[in-house]
Amino acid sequence: MNQKPYLIAEIAQAHDGSLGILHSYIDAVAKTGVQAIKFQMHIAAAESSVHEPFRVPFSREDATRYDYWKRMEFTLEQWKEIKQHCNEVNLDFICSPFSNLAVDWLEEVGAYSYKVGSGEVTNFLLLEKIVRTGKPIILSSGMSSFAELDKTVTFLKSKNAIFSILQCTTSYPTKPEDYGLNVLSELKGRYKVPVGFSDHSAKIATGIAAVALGAEILEFHVVFHRDLFGPDAIASLTMEETKQLVEAVHAIYLAQNNPINKNNNESFTALKAIFEKSLAVNKDLPQGHLITFDDLESKKPKGYGISATDFEKVIGRTLKTQKSQWDFLNEEDLA
Repeated sequence: MNQKPYLIAEIAQAHDGSLGILHSYIDAVAKTGVQAIKFQMHIAAAESSVHEPFRVPFSREDATRYDYWKRMEFTLEQWKEIKQHCNEVNLDFICSPFSNLAVDWLEEVGAYSYKVGSGEVTNFLLLEKIVRTGKPIILSSGMSSFAELDKTVTFLKSKNAIFSILQCTTSYPTKPEDYGLNVLSELKGRYKVPVGFSDHSAKIATGIAAVALGAEILEFHVVFHRDLFGPDAIASLTMEETKQLVEAVHAIYLAQNNPINKNNNESFTALKAIFEKSLAVNKDLPQGHLITFDDLESKKPKGYGISATDFEKVIGRTLKTQKSQWDFLNEEDLA
């Protein structure tokens, strides 16, 4: 892995339609050490209708899913202010559009790259719109089979799009048996593009494992507290957990890029002299005694007696002189 894993903190609907809370998230995420912050741009009239069913009937405030998306909207000018805030705190501004109109807005805002959500992988109209921007695309594979992904990848490659693919399980929170970490290598081998992991487990360990298994991109939801209202809160990391994840992932990156040569242990010479042991006797033994296994002990440090490695060469030999308990045993002591 030549570059540090690209870490994306996903805000999604954690702001609950509040511009003030959204800006609070930007400031909080900037302190965690991630490189990017991701939003979802919802323009209800362009992406949805009153016929859309609730994914989960969770809201006491919104009568329909359409009403919820309306409440999640911000104006184009507000989005420009959001992008400016991200610039000020050195966070890449990434967004998932759910309509062609949203792509138009995001081009005006200045999106760094586009994330395509699991439900849009087969939406070639939207994909075409995004491809035409020339920006990098991050494709989530949460609800897609390989057969569906094959068609999408073929489409993107035919357009010379720059894209990556994330293993994702569309389940909130995702259970360990559903992580699908094995898919990372399958995606890499099948499509020969950068791969990553979109996490909904609310566990630090999941992201660490994904990076150790080759994820070059790691996306995860963040929230101030998992008890807050919202469809993704229960599947999110807190800010403190995000900081811990960043630290752990950077450690994994350093480990991966500094392989250890197990054929060379010269750096341990001094420690080996301290921790390795020499043979000694565990009781008083007279001259002429025939050494048995039960007579032997190993004691630190190395070099004061025969190496404990060679104990078998000592058994059955005769003592030339008497030895006191805990004396080291050397070659000159033996016949």
